[in-house]
Amino acid sequence: MREFVVGHSSDVHVPSEYYTPHDDLGALRHVLWTAQFAGVDVLLLAGDIFDHNRVPLELLDRTARLLADAALPIVILPGNHDPLTPDSVYLRGGLAEPDNVHVLGVTVERAVVYPELDLEIWGHAHVDYSDMRPLRDPHPRSTRWQIAMAHGHFDPLPANGVFRGSWIIRPEEIAATGADYVALGHWNRPFEAAAGPVPAYYSGSPDFAESINLVRFSAGGVHVSRAPLQTREPAERQPALVV
Repeated sequence: MREFVVGHSSDVHVPSEYYTPHDDLGALRHVLWTAQFAGVDVLLLAGDIFDHNRVPLELLDRTARLLADAALPIVILPGNHDPLTPDSVYLRGGLAEPDNVHVLGVTVERAVVYPELDLEIWGHAHVDYSDMRPLRDPHPRSTRWQIAMAHGHFDPLPANGVFRGSWIIRPEEIAATGADYVALGHWNRPFEAAAGPVPAYYSGSPDFAESINLVRFSAGGVHVSRAPLQTREPAERQPALVV
């Protein structure tokens, strides 16, 4: 069985207030450099890649070229800031056109399969600004390895009718996926969402976490670590690192 590594980031919020006006794609660029430096086989971007859907076409075009030039498989899950509304960033500007990019809900309805890795990745894209259950209706497994992506708020407390916010993700929903890893987005800080046997993690936003998650799949199981954010372009693609 081939060992492989998946990178996981979220909440980049292009254009980032921490980089504008010097480099409005700086945060995303650093995530891509980190993934390249770590030698990941697939990069997951779990929602809110854009801060809103009002991003101008010029910036969308530069983003699409940046993703294409990364030359690695990328899976994007639209979040609550960049949902698939009619004016969505993912529907106007070529972001879903590069051959190496899949946008859940656009290039595929719900799941993408990488046969060479025996890996399936699924998730429910946000399609509007309304409340929804990010992990409803778990996708049936069709491969040796499966990753679920979800953008929402993890709430470990029992449901008792008290309002706790929108887009709730509950421990039993994580467990019900039966996935080998759940890639979460919506929180700015990295966090492990304890949910029994299914590993579920927030990567945090690159601005706050200053890292991306690395998820190694091997005969020994799944190992999750973090890779420090790279702020210089790597000279060449490296073997996957675990730190």
